[in-house]
Amino acid sequence: MRMGKANFGGIVKQVCLEYTPEVELGDYVLVHVGFSLSRVNEDEAVRTYKLLEEMDQLGELEAGEAEEETHEVR
Repeated sequence: MRMGKANFGGIVKQVCLEYTPEVELGDYVLVHVGFSLSRVNEDEAVRTYKLLEEMDQLGELEAGEAEEETHEVR
């Protein structure tokens, strides 16, 4: 099973990359419950992070409860 490390605002998590075989090191991906679902461009990733920050939703990520996040594959 293809796995990768994803970094979301300094928090690194293991992510399954089986659904996104085209993803390469440095790409941004949409993650849902530990699975990479699609590759996204950097602008979209930055917008998503800022929106989550504005909505005060990043605390859920630290607790491991966030369901959908945008990550950079490392």
